[in-house]
Amino acid sequence: MGPSTILYTRMWTFLFLYILGINFCQADNSTQMLYAKLIIDQNAVKNITSILKNFTYNNTFVEAPVMTTVCTNGTGGKVCHCKPDHRWNKTFCQSNPKCCGNATCTLNSADAKCVLSTTVTITGSLKIAQANKYEKCLKGTETTDYINCRDDLMKQMKTVYSTLRGFDFLNITGFRLGSLFIDFTMSIASTVNSQTLINISEAISRNLSASLDMETAGVVRLKMPDNMPVSYGDTNKIITCTATEDLGTTPKWSITNINGQYDITNGTVSTVTILSKTESQIQLKQVTELWKGTYLCLYQQTKNCGNDNLTCTINILHKGSDVLDVALLPDIAVFTVPSFPRCKTKDDVLQVAAQCEINNSTEPYIVSWNGDGLKDYSATSADKTQIYSAQKIINCGVNNNNQTTASCIFKNRKEQNKSALVPFNIIGDRERYCLAQGVWGDTKAGFTSVLKCTNSAGQRTRKCTSNAQWEDEVSGCVNSDLYNVLQNAKISDTGLGELDKNAETIFSNLNNVTQNSVRINTFANVNASVDVLSTMSDKLKVVNNVATTKNFLASSSNLLDGSLENSWNKPDPESNKSLAEKYLQSVEDLIAISNIGNDSDQKNIHIDTCSGKTCINTVFNAKVTVRSSGNGIVKTAGFKYLQDYLPNTTEVFNINSIVVSTTTQRGEKNLQITLKFPLLTARPRHVSLQCVSWNYNQSKWTDEGCTWGGASKPEECTCNHLTSFAILMSRHPIEIPYMTEITYAGLSASVVSLVISLLIELIVWSKVVKTNTLHLRHTAHVNISLCLLVADCCFLASSQPESISEIWCRIAALLKHFCYLAMFFWMLSLSTMLLHQAVFLFHKVGKKTYLRFSLILGYVCPFLIVFITFLTNNGGAPGTYFSLETCWLVYSGLLKGTIYTFILPVGIIVFINLFAMIVVIMKLLDHKITEKSHEKEIQAAKTVLRSVILLTPIFGLPWIFGFATFSLDLTAGPVTLAVNYAFVVLNAFQGLFILLTTCLGDRMTREALLNSFRKKAPPTISESSTKLETTTKKS
Repeated sequence: MGPSTILYTRMWTFLFLYILGINFCQADNSTQMLYAKLIIDQNAVKNITSILKNFTYNNTFVEAPVMTTVCTNGTGGKVCHCKPDHRWNKTFCQSNPKCCGNATCTLNSADAKCVLSTTVTITGSLKIAQANKYEKCLKGTETTDYINCRDDLMKQMKTVYSTLRGFDFLNITGFRLGSLFIDFTMSIASTVNSQTLINISEAISRNLSASLDMETAGVVRLKMPDNMPVSYGDTNKIITCTATEDLGTTPKWSITNINGQYDITNGTVSTVTILSKTESQIQLKQVTELWKGTYLCLYQQTKNCGNDNLTCTINILHKGSDVLDVALLPDIAVFTVPSFPRCKTKDDVLQVAAQCEINNSTEPYIVSWNGDGLKDYSATSADKTQIYSAQKIINCGVNNNNQTTASCIFKNRKEQNKSALVPFNIIGDRERYCLAQGVWGDTKAGFTSVLKCTNSAGQRTRKCTSNAQWEDEVSGCVNSDLYNVLQNAKISDTGLGELDKNAETIFSNLNNVTQNSVRINTFANVNASVDVLSTMSDKLKVVNNVATTKNFLASSSNLLDGSLENSWNKPDPESNKSLAEKYLQSVEDLIAISNIGNDSDQKNIHIDTCSGKTCINTVFNAKVTVRSSGNGIVKTAGFKYLQDYLPNTTEVFNINSIVVSTTTQRGEKNLQITLKFPLLTARPRHVSLQCVSWNYNQSKWTDEGCTWGGASKPEECTCNHLTSFAILMSRHPIEIPYMTEITYAGLSASVVSLVISLLIELIVWSKVVKTNTLHLRHTAHVNISLCLLVADCCFLASSQPESISEIWCRIAALLKHFCYLAMFFWMLSLSTMLLHQAVFLFHKVGKKTYLRFSLILGYVCPFLIVFITFLTNNGGAPGTYFSLETCWLVYSGLLKGTIYTFILPVGIIVFINLFAMIVVIMKLLDHKITEKSHEKEIQAAKTVLRSVILLTPIFGLPWIFGFATFSLDLTAGPVTLAVNYAFVVLNAFQGLFILLTTCLGDRMTREALLNSFRKKAPPTISESSTKLETTTKKS
């Protein structure tokens, strides 16, 4: 090359540089990247590139210019593309997502230019602690102070950063308050060494006493799948992140999609793999709309450059981002307008609109229709949806199946199709239908009308039965916020975010939604809330986050609020399990895997934990004792109101306690659980309880492995396994077999026997009553028989208390109380008379005196007891004086209840009778008093004594068993049954025993009765007494 050629070349170069007007003198070893826009003939390109070559000028080395962008005139502007090894700059790419990489684009921006593929763009912010030194930078941008301050900072920064090889430009974009923030952008045309960038940044940070935050673009790059957009549902798509060097850290992946920004982690869909120190990748098992968006691969480098006098931190984020485009397929909802076209006559011709509705989408679908007779295709947009319609003409006189359906087909950019069938449910002119009612239009019989929910997710449905009758509306409307929580729960483990952090957010949002019970007081909302719990319990393996635990317990407690009672008891059509069972299993599983603290109690859920060998936990006053081998935490949870929502499959028992759940990490070897429940309703006597646990396999309560503590420990259960426990109470008391039959038979026999006994007394009265002693004996016998007869008749009349009124039940209780007491007090008159004669043998008492004493003792005393008892118990009020279930006195426990106004007098009388019998027998055995002058009285006394001896066990023994029946519970076992049988038999046949013993068993009475029938004279007293004496001696 000759001198003239060299001069020619340098001249063009000098002119080129002079036109640019760029000052290179920034630092001794600085570099500068220059851009120029030349409009030249395409044939001159070769000559220009051959002229402009590398050269040195005044110690400045100039590399040969390189063409980056080629443009041609096109329709609507210049159509440009990047040369090989170049790409569109970051600013232009961000504002025009379609113009990223090296795609061909139409220029509409001054920033539209291609840069080297190795170009690194840096945005940063300097935080200057000593803001007063640069306060002039905060003045107006047109002021001299601002310009000088800005130029000074620019010079300092360029002096440092221009030493980077390939330095393109640096520009301060603005200043912000908060100390003083300096925002800037910088471009480097070649690869930047991260350590060099940190070292240089450390220098500027020290010079300005500032901390520095920077983001780079170009150090890290993403490689997306080929042939984008990706087909919907494609599998095993890989995105690779590559760094230009080892940055000393592990990259973090994230995506920004239509729902927001998420970290990408290992999940059911995405797998993150670190291939090397400079390369990592994501594998997507299946691509859906969730994975369409902008991907970011981030490396973070941090260095502390401060000292004792300076706080200085350099934080650099190396970002690589790119867009994954997915050809979407829609979810299609179909409707017809009207929903059920009705033919009034066969001659009618109807026009019906078929509609396919999808959510708004960026996918440019091509929509087509299939079906005969379709016309007038249209598309309309709503707030969040797009509706595609087609009109159909229906001839009511034609029965053509092809006329009753249509289908819409959506095709995406990858030629994938998704279709939906639109049925035309026509109501024939003679077919039955439900007449329109409110918002519900005419509906064909046997079909269900569907309406979209307003301002919420889901549908409302109402069925028209085959008999053309409307059923009640079923609302599937779910609160929008709650619906979003459920959708997020379903994708929480896909890899969009860390599962633990997703769980924290989900339960926090669920707690916020469920705090207001009015917002969720429908079955659909409670069902959706339980679905969230169920979904998360299936996905989570362990919960260590305290906030997550607190929020899930609070949410679970909110769902048990008493105001939601009517929203629980509807069956879930999509599950064989009840809603309450699904709730219980989900919460139980979540508690088992959660880190539960001591302050975890909520309003409707209490939790207690223990880690000892013998653990005692208490929840809602229910005490749970766990004994087992091994180590581990025992967790016990109590749930208020849940017992009302779990299904009770038995008609015999009702749930009578809260539900208590116990879990442990120890296993179930040598496990013994003792539970003491506070009963919701006090257990009535003779009512059995059943300790049960929830069987998830059978979806019902079962008593397998659990034992009730019995009548002595009615609130205690012992079980040998873990699950959820409760106590069931029988709806009816235990019935003793054949008790009613024995009672009716005995009382009937007693009534007949007592009538016969009284008739016998009437027949033989004049023949046997020869002394004062015998007169009192037979008088007492008659009154005892009369009292027992009235009491037995009242017992028979009130044997079915539920069939008589309260007033008759009260009268029956009063009469039985009085008559049974009077019966015993007449026995007392006999024994006191006998005792008086035995002790005061020579003291004669007149017949009238004895009779007056007996009447007062036999009737006045019991009357006073009954009267006082009646008045002191609210005037004989039911439940206090008498029981409506038995028409008898009330037993409320030991020494509690009106029954003791009967038992105590009877007990005292029986004791006095026994004492009197012992004294009389001892006196009769004393031969000193057996003089001839008193022989008749002694024989009469023996007759009375015999009556007392026989009547005392007849009347006393049954009530001893009767008192035992009050003390014993039928749930205690066979001994109680035996006592009840003994009481019923002895009490029911008392009248028969009286007839057999004191009437027919008395020889004098028997002979007088036989003589009356034989028309013979009755035996004398001396004969009767002699026979009695002989009999006594023989015995």
